[in-house]
Amino acid sequence: MTGNHKLLIICLVAFFAMSAGALLGPVLPFMVEPLNTSRAAIGLVLGMYTFSTALFMLFISAITDSVGRKKILVPCLLINGVAGVACYFAPDFETLLALRFIQGIGISGMLPIAMTMIGELYTGLERVNAMGKMSMTTGAGAISAPMIGGALAVYGWNVPFLFYGLTIPLAIIAALFLPETNPPGNRTRNRFSDILGILRESSVLYTVFLSFAISFLLYTVVIYVPFILKDNFGFSAAEAGLALGIQGFAMVSVASQAKRLAARYGKQKVIRTGFTIIGAAIGGFIFAETLVQTLAMILLFGLGFGMVLPPLNTLATQIAPQGMMGSVVSVYNIMKYVGQTAAPLILAVVLLNFGIEAVFTASCIFAFLVAVSIYMARDIYANIAEE
Repeated sequence: MTGNHKLLIICLVAFFAMSAGALLGPVLPFMVEPLNTSRAAIGLVLGMYTFSTALFMLFISAITDSVGRKKILVPCLLINGVAGVACYFAPDFETLLALRFIQGIGISGMLPIAMTMIGELYTGLERVNAMGKMSMTTGAGAISAPMIGGALAVYGWNVPFLFYGLTIPLAIIAALFLPETNPPGNRTRNRFSDILGILRESSVLYTVFLSFAISFLLYTVVIYVPFILKDNFGFSAAEAGLALGIQGFAMVSVASQAKRLAARYGKQKVIRTGFTIIGAAIGGFIFAETLVQTLAMILLFGLGFGMVLPPLNTLATQIAPQGMMGSVVSVYNIMKYVGQTAAPLILAVVLLNFGIEAVFTASCIFAFLVAVSIYMARDIYANIAEE
């Protein structure tokens, strides 16, 4: 199998890992009534699986460097597919949350292993290029997953869950055709104390914080923009999916230039600019009065997100000490899901007490503070950022 085919399979794994949330974003407002729940609580459909994912990534981080990558990846793909399909049959909100928790177990091993395999198959700017292609795939998912979810929701609020079943055949393909990038001779047994120890490194700690931040901001848009589209412009779930897909077009266009941008400007500057653009976009939702203005902010968000993700993912593989790439990447991805879990919990409190404009105000301020912090912490990656 050629390198391109291997990368395609890895990218598909990443696509399905991210679609666990993006697929359902435009459907959330239309789940409230049939599940007999509230707007504040419905975000738990996303938050429950992200909590589970973050929790089980702790286990993944402890074993990932001591076993084969495929021994983790293939079962996780199967769990995601089976639990996702089971969500279709959930009779009530509580059962759905329980099944989403199980689905999160499967998700926990998908994106970390995909990133780690890229880190082990590529080096230097070629690694940035491969991460860029993976980000293009997830960007394509950001375009297609909301559209798919919204379109399937026309047939019922639960029909989009059947889409997750596609990871079952993907598990078979991965088992047959992906190489084992962590052969027995390279494996190391890391303890939790070893993993906690690497968090004392400022570059590792700050990178996992940035992972939390970008995911928190993403879920601000995924969860709350559909409510703007529904309330202000009367959008259906399918139409909201199409609208959210706009960010994916922007993300793909920028991610396709990841290697060139990193070579010309450096990873930190690209990441800092991306967070600044994200802050401007989220703040813009407060002042957007027309549909065109709202769609423009979605597009702007996608541009910023596409700038941040490839170089940040690359840094996560570069900062890892020898023999600990899988562990570091797992911790990095744990913080992604912690961010995705924190967003619906924290922002629901803001929504209930201050309204939806306060939700976007809080996230806007957070994005700008992150951008400033990147400038202030510019020396953290002095020895590794541009290798």
